[in-house]
Amino acid sequence: MKLNRICLSLGLIAVLAGCAVPSGVSKDKTYKITIMHTNDHHGHFWQNSDGEYGMAARKTVVDAIRSEVAAAGGYSLLLDGGDVNTGVPESDLQDAIPDFKGMNLLGYQAMAVGNHEFDKPLPVLKMQRDLAQFPMLSANIYENGQRMFAPYKVFDLGGLKVGVMGLTTEDTVRMVHPDNVKQLEFRSVIAEAGKVVPELRRQADVVIAATHMGHYENGKHGTQAPGDVEMARAVPGIDLVVGGHTQNPACMKAENVLDRAYVPGTACQPDRQNGAWIVQAHEWGKYVGRADFEYHNGEFKLVKYALIPINLKKSVKAADGKSSKVHYTSAIAENPEMLALLTPYQKFGQDKLGVQIGSVDGQLDGDRDRVRKQPTNLGVMIGRAMIDRTRADFSVVNAGGVRDSIKAGPITYKDVLKVQPFANSVCTVDLSGKEVLDYLNAAAKMSPGSGAFPQFAGVELEITGGVVGNVRIGGAALDAAKTYRLALNNFQAAGGDGYPKLTGHPSFVNTGFVDAEVLRAFITANSPLSAARYEPGGAVLRR
Repeated sequence: MKLNRICLSLGLIAVLAGCAVPSGVSKDKTYKITIMHTNDHHGHFWQNSDGEYGMAARKTVVDAIRSEVAAAGGYSLLLDGGDVNTGVPESDLQDAIPDFKGMNLLGYQAMAVGNHEFDKPLPVLKMQRDLAQFPMLSANIYENGQRMFAPYKVFDLGGLKVGVMGLTTEDTVRMVHPDNVKQLEFRSVIAEAGKVVPELRRQADVVIAATHMGHYENGKHGTQAPGDVEMARAVPGIDLVVGGHTQNPACMKAENVLDRAYVPGTACQPDRQNGAWIVQAHEWGKYVGRADFEYHNGEFKLVKYALIPINLKKSVKAADGKSSKVHYTSAIAENPEMLALLTPYQKFGQDKLGVQIGSVDGQLDGDRDRVRKQPTNLGVMIGRAMIDRTRADFSVVNAGGVRDSIKAGPITYKDVLKVQPFANSVCTVDLSGKEVLDYLNAAAKMSPGSGAFPQFAGVELEITGGVVGNVRIGGAALDAAKTYRLALNNFQAAGGDGYPKLTGHPSFVNTGFVDAEVLRAFITANSPLSAARYEPGGAVLRR
């Protein structure tokens, strides 16, 4: 995009402020710039049991790209779209210290602040900020009327100035425990970007937004806060958006049509909106995104783009019918320096978490793509565990609190903590039949695909056009005059994910029982578990 076009598109603000060309750029010189990116790391500092991803293999790839780019006379930046925290027990137990130390060794140069950076109290976030040897950026988080984080950083790449701005989803305030963000404001990303982009344009030749807002196909964000597409359409002057939050590869089949069946190792066409390229590298360090650009006389052109799989594997069947896993692309060796750094942290976590607590005869399904769209047996079992501990009549569980599946076979405490890593507490509220119906109607309006999507246990209902009917609890029709006990987690009870706030209800009780410990006790007491026993069947019908 040429600078004179940017000046025109920014409108009156840019005209008044001036749209001066930053100094240091040589006329007629072509600058080669490579942007590497990741997002939604979620504690995956170590490879999984199949040898996929992990920071040691990631470092091998990043180091190779840096060397290649430098040898060709180019410059590179390594950016992250946020959510370093929460998801793997070894990391959660250690407040993501191994993850931030690994990012330092990888040489990250900036990251967006994600909503999961607020999963623990603010002193933990302060510790992580002090540990990080790179800036955590967010222009729209305010504390006591002042920005909590630096809104941007400008990098000098051989005279070419590249400004990187950070933005964080406005939904953070309803996605983490309210006590952790009660002093903070999460202001409009579009309004804040509208202020920052003209300011950056006066300092930088290229403007990048590192965001944790989500990539929604054609801007259809439902009940979620606006994401990258909506922001890029509303705020001109952004060259590249390095995103996170929705945890999908932002690969397009056609204009405004997402490729939902993207295959690792194949070509990926990034989204483009209002002149801004939009990229997102799925999740967990499964890929390193690589965007190669050229800058020449004010034009910033994408030369090529790729998502590089980090030892991702697929299942194949042999002639004898046996399955095995093979790499989608060539195997990547693990970097010895990174392994030496992370091994003590992995061993510490394994020693704490590897004890068997029970077993199950089939998979308990907590897969993100299903648990956020339909009832699953794991959703039911979590609800049953809460009912069992609290003697409640029914439960409602936000699907965003279910982070993994449990495979058939032995179950360890680590498996449980992968499912419920947030250390939420179980709460109860005694509601009248009318209040129950109001609450169920609110739950029914939560968008399929979002973390707010409800998993139910102990209740049967029909949802027709978003309206709940034919409710049965304990096998009997809902009685408006009767009182029922609801079990839920403290995140939902405090209004998290947009649920009705119940902490002020006269009957509200925070039991203090941690959700993962409640599930662990239920598994131990009922093992060996039958996965079929918790199948939702037709308990919840959507018409």
